[in-house]
Amino acid sequence: MSLQILTDRVTTMLGTDSGLDSTVKFKTDEGSVFINAKVVPNTVTNDDLDADCTLEISTKNALKLMDGDLNAMMALMSGKLKIDGDMGVAMKIAETFGGK
Repeated sequence: MSLQILTDRVTTMLGTDSGLDSTVKFKTDEGSVFINAKVVPNTVTNDDLDADCTLEISTKNALKLMDGDLNAMMALMSGKLKIDGDMGVAMKIAETFGGK
């Protein structure tokens, strides 16, 4: 249930052309949310594919990040968020999803 909410939120926040020009995966406790922003319109699926940047986080905490109720840096420092891959892409994701 929460994975579908997260997928829908990501889709809405990205729009058709986010400008990220990369692939990103949210790896959660409920499954994956894969963003392909290398194509226009951007696509969001629940496929578990390789990405330029993978963010490992619980679905609950991912939603908190998007709501602005969880600071990305604090989540990273406390182990609630793990980042694997391109840190530049991770920074773009933080700008795109941070507290909207």
